[in-house]
Amino acid sequence: MEPLIKKSLSYKACQLMAAAAIRKAEELKMTISITFVDESGVLKAFYRMDHSPLVTIDASRKKAITAVGYGIPSGDSWYSFIKDDPILFHGVQQFKDFILLGGGSPIIHDGSVIGAIGISGGHYKQDEECVKEALNEYNSNS
Repeated sequence: MEPLIKKSLSYKACQLMAAAAIRKAEELKMTISITFVDESGVLKAFYRMDHSPLVTIDASRKKAITAVGYGIPSGDSWYSFIKDDPILFHGVQQFKDFILLGGGSPIIHDGSVIGAIGISGGHYKQDEECVKEALNEYNSNS
């Protein structure tokens, strides 16, 4: 049997994306926490800006895990997927580390989910702006 070969998020990619997300957060005059997980949902890197609220630590982690779990962004994408199915809507929220807030996104390379990013610090729409900036930086450098 052949071994399974996976692509995974590199620490260097995390650094690059974190810098872009932090620049965007500064532009929006907010402080954020950023969690990166690998393709299996294991912590890869974590960043917390000075004065970022304590709750952002866990929220950013849950957003990243939610996004990597099914390869779709947390927030609107998940809500659209479950909103018309009451059993699924209530059931999925019982999953460990699931959060139905925007600010988490899978990181995709060559069609494969290699990890995810979760950002928390402002309104979820602001968090999503920071995520978008981070992903744009990743995509322009890969």
